[in-house]
Amino acid sequence: MQIPAGTVNQGENPESTARREGAEETGLEGLVLMRSLGQVDDLPRLGYVLVAQHTLVYSRPDKSSFDWVHLPTGLPVKVLRHSAGLTQICYEENDRYIEPQYTTYSITGWVPDEALTNHCVRHFYLFDAPNPSPERWSVGVDNHIFELFWAPLNDLPSIVPSQDSWLNVLGMLPA
Repeated sequence: MQIPAGTVNQGENPESTARREGAEETGLEGLVLMRSLGQVDDLPRLGYVLVAQHTLVYSRPDKSSFDWVHLPTGLPVKVLRHSAGLTQICYEENDRYIEPQYTTYSITGWVPDEALTNHCVRHFYLFDAPNPSPERWSVGVDNHIFELFWAPLNDLPSIVPSQDSWLNVLGMLPA
């Protein structure tokens, strides 16, 4: 289970991002901002940083070397080493469905230091859906099909480990 979330684009403010991401990830149009729930510093785990801006991945610590993939903002990547303004990183995604102990793919290469950050501020907002929505529905986002449903705040299902700490912020909601 996941909470709709996303990354602020350049020139965008956190409230606009939340509205855009909420619509993209839920398929619900016309979301109405009820209030801000606060913000938290969200630090990556030890040995990791976050991709702060969309970036190319180079094969060697040289921007004239072969670039073979782009990394989007927000991904956690493991830091391997540094050289001349570039950081060698590794991004791995595990098989979440069949055998989670296996990596489905891995990206290792060099990215500019300025494309990485060790600090992220997460903003939380409460939105209302102005139109009636179904009890359950599906939305296709980022090459995944998400099955959505409404869950009572006092009886939430287990949330993915990377987001479960966010529930403390959501606990600011009145019962």
